[in-house]
Amino acid sequence: MTTLTGCAALEVRTAPASATLVTPEGAAWLASACALPHETLAAWRARPAAPAALPCGTAFDVVNVPLVLGRRMLDLLWAEGPGSGPAAVHRGRTLLFAAPGTAQRLPALLAWEEWGETAAAPLCHGRGDAVTVPPLAPSPGPSRWLVAPDSRRPWLPGADSLLWAFLHAARLQVSIFGSADPDANV
Repeated sequence: MTTLTGCAALEVRTAPASATLVTPEGAAWLASACALPHETLAAWRARPAAPAALPCGTAFDVVNVPLVLGRRMLDLLWAEGPGSGPAAVHRGRTLLFAAPGTAQRLPALLAWEEWGETAAAPLCHGRGDAVTVPPLAPSPGPSRWLVAPDSRRPWLPGADSLLWAFLHAARLQVSIFGSADPDANV
């Protein structure tokens, strides 16, 4: 993994643009989270198949949820909601890129909602945190883009959209699987 403190665009792609390929504009947006975007872009050009750690809180926040719950949230956001911003899978978790400030606001909204903890609370990464993002170039491994950044100003959902998706996905999970019986012998 490459840890980047500064951030540039990947200039060479062989495949046509798709939802899972980071465009040069998307790479520039990701790099804008760093103190030195040009250095980050240079590191990506040198190693496009390496994941990178990027700071949160300026260009984006990240809401981190278990894989299946995250896929349900994405499905709901696209089917019934406003859509999603960039989203990735890293080590069995879904990373939903969100508007800056979401990491601070979402936990407070969840507490106010009294959602009953039908699913594990999302991990919210904001100012002062960093997340590992998948490589810009597709490569085998535990990280990949589900919805890759494709512009310098991608739409990012806020806490209200992610709260809605989380609550509906968590309730769907309970209705599909039922509530767990701690004494069940499975």
